[in-house]
Amino acid sequence: MINEINKLAKTEFIKVFGNIFENSEWIASELFNQKPFFDFTELSSNMIKIFENTTKENQLKILNSHPDLANKTRIGTLTADSKNEQDSAGLDKCTPEEFNDFKNLNFEYKKKFGFPFIFAVKDKSKLQILANFKKRISCDINVEFEEAKIQVKKIASLRLNEINKK
Repeated sequence: MINEINKLAKTEFIKVFGNIFENSEWIASELFNQKPFFDFTELSSNMIKIFENTTKENQLKILNSHPDLANKTRIGTLTADSKNEQDSAGLDKCTPEEFNDFKNLNFEYKKKFGFPFIFAVKDKSKLQILANFKKRISCDINVEFEEAKIQVKKIASLRLNEINKK
């Protein structure tokens, strides 16, 4: 598989890897310039390092490119990856009360921290997600910024693993 990836033209490479970090094709473009890769682990590690080593401002842009969880009014604007991840956690099937909880938490969280709540929801239940949300909203801004970056890297790793399975 890595041989096929190494042979991809830049536009195709970006098509495959451009949404590993939500709406951040520039990371895939920077990764493309590091080809060839010895194996998929190297590719994945290099991509994560690009995120880790970018400026705080760029990291914040990536955090802000993530959608609110369970925001039924914005479902049509989700990337395919985000929609699949949220649907797999049942966030598309919330009760009216759960939708309301998410709506209020999303609003309060963004007001407090200046970026959306980010949580790798794959293989999590709505209740686990809500519990984590309620816990993290009381965190300090610096602690939460670091946790949001950890969650972004988890999401990226999960998305990379999906590509590697193909």
